[in-house]
Amino acid sequence: MLDRFELTDGRLLGITTGNASSNYSMTRELQSTLEASGIEWPALRNHIPCMAHVIQLALGAFMSSLGVKGPTKSWEAHERDQQFGENESIDIGKS
Repeated sequence: MLDRFELTDGRLLGITTGNASSNYSMTRELQSTLEASGIEWPALRNHIPCMAHVIQLALGAFMSSLGVKGPTKSWEAHERDQQFGENESIDIGKS
């Protein structure tokens, strides 16, 4: 993939990801792969966790500590219930 997008010549500045542990593993593996090609790419410096996700996780923890509970349904489910009733289901596959 790095060759396909011509990123093996040191032009990869950084990667922004969510906070899933697999993303940290991926950046460490990328560091090893690039080092094998003679390219210095420190994962700790070049992996940028998504700030919006970090803020959302922090706010969620804060709200939980206050005992505040968020909505239990998505807005789509709420709108569907308003339109069709909570106990009715919609079978999209049938007309």
